[in-house]
Amino acid sequence: MYGPIRLMIISRTPLRASFCGGGTDIDWFSHSKENGGKVVSLAIDKYIHVLVNKRFDDRVRVSYSSLELVDNFEDLKHELVREAMRVTGVTSGVEITTIADVPSRGTGLGSSSTVTVGLLNALHKFAGHDASPHQLAEEACSIEIEVLNQPIGRQDQYAAAFGGVNAISFDSNGVSVDPIPVNCESKIREEFTLVFTGLSRSASEVLKEDPDDPDDKLNRLRKIRNQADIAEEYLNSCKLSELGVLLGDAWKEKRGISAAVSGSEIDSLHDEIMSLGASGAKLLGAGGGGFFLVHGESSLRKRLEKLEGKNRLIPLGMDHKGSTIIFEG
Repeated sequence: MYGPIRLMIISRTPLRASFCGGGTDIDWFSHSKENGGKVVSLAIDKYIHVLVNKRFDDRVRVSYSSLELVDNFEDLKHELVREAMRVTGVTSGVEITTIADVPSRGTGLGSSSTVTVGLLNALHKFAGHDASPHQLAEEACSIEIEVLNQPIGRQDQYAAAFGGVNAISFDSNGVSVDPIPVNCESKIREEFTLVFTGLSRSASEVLKEDPDDPDDKLNRLRKIRNQADIAEEYLNSCKLSELGVLLGDAWKEKRGISAAVSGSEIDSLHDEIMSLGASGAKLLGAGGGGFFLVHGESSLRKRLEKLEGKNRLIPLGMDHKGSTIIFEG
């Protein structure tokens, strides 16, 4: 049942950058190993906004890169919107608009899960309910993994819902989020940069690709899991130079999992970034495109500006709040 209906709700939900551990949050790995999976990630100060507005009739209008207007929400092509409406019970008489600060598909910043968390938060609030970060993350995981059968992990949903810098652990008993106290936020912003490759590819498509060697993939994921412990230690003690080198080690492991993770253009950009003086760089997300997370001394960013125009740069700023409602009326 609905609570008091609002006329308009706007949610703001952060994207994320993961330092180490990506890939170990997928159920087949995290549920089968004694130490489970672990990801160390940071919610960034780039957002997806979701606007939910009451209509004068019972139709549903959804605006994103396409525009849909339907009589029945079941007819929506946007699967995330459709399933979020089903979960929250808000199934008619609304207009829903999503707006992203950066390209919202194939960037390696967890955009699909960010959209799902933001949709759930806005729709729950529209219906008169407050949802906790844990509820939002769990419902988003259920929609993406269990309902839509996406071959993805669980880190993005929790990073978007909780915000901050976290060590997120995964095993057969569930997910735990442990905030990492960071006393060098300004240095993180100065020394870490997101570099856009100019390419994009769906995480689901990359993850569906068969690994070159399944046994080798498993061994690499175990190393990546151990790197997450080291990354947490480095962030706790603000050893950012060491964390930068670790990014490079993480990229070597990830790069070897499957041919779909990289390619000649991505490899060439990585080599160019390193030649400009970076201490380490890794491609975010499943691979195939999106953003590199790059570390170097604060002077590196000026040199990175020499890259071609399509390689847009974003300082690694931090979000502390996670998914929030920024307007209700």
